[in-house]
Amino acid sequence: MTIGTATPAGDPRSATPSTFAPDATGNSDLSLTPQLSPGRTDVEFDIPGVSVGTAEYGEGPTGCTVLHVPAGARTAVDARGGAVGLSGGYEYNHAICLTGGSVYGMSAAAGVSAELLARQRNRVRWTDLQLVSGAVIYDFSARDNAIVPDDALGRAAVHHAKEGLFPVGRCGAGSSASVGKMAFARAEFSGQGAAFRAVGDVKVLVGTVVNAIGVVVDRSGAVVRGNYHADAGERRHPAADYEAAIAGAAAPTPAAGGNTTLTVLVTNVKLSDYSLNQLARQVHSSMHRAIQPFHTENDGDVLFAVTTDQVELSGTTPTGLGALASEVAWDAVLSSVG
Repeated sequence: MTIGTATPAGDPRSATPSTFAPDATGNSDLSLTPQLSPGRTDVEFDIPGVSVGTAEYGEGPTGCTVLHVPAGARTAVDARGGAVGLSGGYEYNHAICLTGGSVYGMSAAAGVSAELLARQRNRVRWTDLQLVSGAVIYDFSARDNAIVPDDALGRAAVHHAKEGLFPVGRCGAGSSASVGKMAFARAEFSGQGAAFRAVGDVKVLVGTVVNAIGVVVDRSGAVVRGNYHADAGERRHPAADYEAAIAGAAAPTPAAGGNTTLTVLVTNVKLSDYSLNQLARQVHSSMHRAIQPFHTENDGDVLFAVTTDQVELSGTTPTGLGALASEVAWDAVLSSVG
C-alpha cells in the first residue's frame, strides 16, 4: 500500500515543545487579568437563545470557551479515547465550558457555574439550579508554564458571550491547541473552529477545539495541518509513517498523552433522548474523516450534542440530520486550522 503526502497548505505553524521545567510559572506567580479572546474571525450563526464567549490568559496562552443557553437545553454526551477529562456530563445544561489547562482547567467550569448562580441572584431552589458541564484539553505540551484557566477566566468568558458569533482561530480553549503529534517535532498549532448550516427551518452549529494526536485532513484527502516533516517540506498522512515503521524504518514516537478534541453541536430540532444520543455518536464517529487517527488511546475526545427543541424535523430522519451535521463538523475542523 502506498499512502500519499501533501504539499503544505499555507506556511508551517510549528509548535515548540515544552521543556516541562520544574518550578514553571503558575497563576499564583503573576497578577493575571482575563482578556477577550477574539481569534482571527467569527463564524456567524442564527440559533435564538444561544451565545458563545471566549476568554484567555495571554501569558499562557491558554483559555476557555463557553456556550451559554440561559433557558437550558437537553444534552447528549459522547466521550471516547483513553484520556477523557469531563465534568458534569449532565443530560440538561445551561452552559458548556471547553477549557485548556487539563485537569486544573476544571476551575473554569466552576467559574461559569458561579457566574450563573450570581445571575440567578443566588436563588438555589431545585428549579433554579444552573447546570454546567465542562471538558478539558491538555495544552501544556506547547508552552513552558503552568498557567491555567480558573474561576475568574470562566466568569469572564460568560461576560463576553454574544448571540450569533463563534470566534475561531487560536482563541479560547484552542489558544495552545496542536495537532499531528506523531512526534512532537512534527506538531503544528491548530485552534478552535466552527461552522453553521441552515436548511429551511433546520439549523446546525458545530464548534470544536482540535488538539488531536492525529492530523487534519481535507475532503480531497490531503493533510492540511500536522505531522510536518521539515526536512522534506511536506505534511504526511500518519499511516505512511506507521507503514514505514512496520517495514523497518525508525518508528515515530507520538505524544504519549495530552491529546483531545472537544466538540459542541447545537441544533434547534426537536429530538427524542434516544435520537439525540445517536446524533452525538453519529457525528462524533464521522469526525474521523477530518482527523486521522482519531479516538486513540492517547486522545480524550468529547462531543456535547445540544438541542433547543424549537422546530420539528420534517423531510428526513434523525439519521439524515446526522449526515448533514457530520458535514458541518468537518467544516468546523477545517476552520480550526484555516
